[in-house]
Amino acid sequence: MKILITAAGSYGDVAPYTGIGAALIAAGHDVAIATHDTFAPLVRAAGPEFRRLPADPHARRPGGAGPGTGRGGQRALMRTAAAFIDELGAGMADAVAPGTELLLLSTTTAPLGRHLCEAHDIPALDLSLQPTAPTREFAPVVSGGRNLGRWGNLLAGRLTPRIVDRLHADATRALRARLGLPPATPGAVRRRTEAARPRVLHGFSEVLLPRPADWRPGLDVVGNWWPWHAPDAQLPPDLEDFLADGPPPVFIGFGSMASGGGERLGALAVRALRRAKVRGILQSGNAGLTSPDAEPVSYSDAPAHTGTYSEPGAATSTGSGSGSGAPLTGLSPTPVKGITEPLTGTRTGPAPTAGPRTHTTHTASDVLTIGEVPHALLFPRTAAVVHHAGAGTSAAALRAGVPSVPVPVTADQPFWAGRLATLGAATPPIPFADLSDDESADRLASALIRATTEPTHRTRANGAARRMEAEDGIAAVVSAVARLAD
Repeated sequence: MKILITAAGSYGDVAPYTGIGAALIAAGHDVAIATHDTFAPLVRAAGPEFRRLPADPHARRPGGAGPGTGRGGQRALMRTAAAFIDELGAGMADAVAPGTELLLLSTTTAPLGRHLCEAHDIPALDLSLQPTAPTREFAPVVSGGRNLGRWGNLLAGRLTPRIVDRLHADATRALRARLGLPPATPGAVRRRTEAARPRVLHGFSEVLLPRPADWRPGLDVVGNWWPWHAPDAQLPPDLEDFLADGPPPVFIGFGSMASGGGERLGALAVRALRRAKVRGILQSGNAGLTSPDAEPVSYSDAPAHTGTYSEPGAATSTGSGSGSGAPLTGLSPTPVKGITEPLTGTRTGPAPTAGPRTHTTHTASDVLTIGEVPHALLFPRTAAVVHHAGAGTSAAALRAGVPSVPVPVTADQPFWAGRLATLGAATPPIPFADLSDDESADRLASALIRATTEPTHRTRANGAARRMEAEDGIAAVVSAVARLAD
């Protein structure tokens, strides 16, 4: 089949679909992924054709702690989302090439994708990274992780799609006019789709969030969709040296969230690490985290892999790679399948032999600052992971069998942070907005001490990791597509 996957948003909203795309190619399908220019190297490395979607979410994100903190933040988040959606619609229409036989839609692209299916008379399969159907068992994932009671949860779950409809109103009007479709509101199209009771696959683990008992048949939870990676991916030598030089460190990183404030956050993180008397790895990410007493040194280094990697936002990449896209089944620190995260690193000591890549060292005796590295290679070798509690990072930490210290920023992150804590694999969440003063360093240090010294958290995480090994979310998608092709 000629398949188009559409995915929009941050790295965590897009990267899981590269593993699906690679696996579908291995099964004999012709696959393209439509997403933002930022992720073109990830898509091409995995094997699918890249098709461009506009509306780069990184360019729109406000600085600081990000939207979603308080009522004013929620309003800013809604305005940003509406502008993002308006720009996205036209790009999705352009992405559908003649002969496309199946659309695979992410949570962020499904509301617009329904109009494309109607215009081109092609089927679709929703592939959602979050639970979106109403349930009595929990409130919508964007509600801040609060439990509103069984009937409150259900009511909120039924109201949330109406808010999504409002955000898509202008984009729907413009897209349907461009496609030559009769006028219809987002709500009308959504209700028509729901009445057909289509199958929806959810790419998260029932270990972290069991399937609600009150969901209708056809809403299936199949397990995580791990991003594709080059099969020979390795950690940078300087990171390997740091890991070998002492006890397992604590990882601290906030991914693509929390842009700006890196020096302040880095100083706070280092204070917490030292008060907890643990070594640390800071992942710079969008926040630009760095150790305040680090000494930067630039040098060139030959790559430790042959796959295609580039920094998010880069327009070019180096090398080439291929792989099956199968999910990880083990937690060994040796190269593992399922990763497309770019490899960047730092090194202490003398510069190595010159090569085609340039890195920057940020090092203190007990803290190392790094760029992007495969979580599946690094997390199993840490004492704990401090992260923003995005769906993908939460799952990666759990699969690694290490305790989490969740620091949620916005959107669905408080929900996943709460799930990790309920499972017993994490300390109670610390809202990112609370990391504002020296007292917050003490609070973070206290959480680090609990995560690294109380055996319960690691025991629960290890147990979850063993159960997750039995899941194969990507295989479930390939199987579902095969049934549609018959």
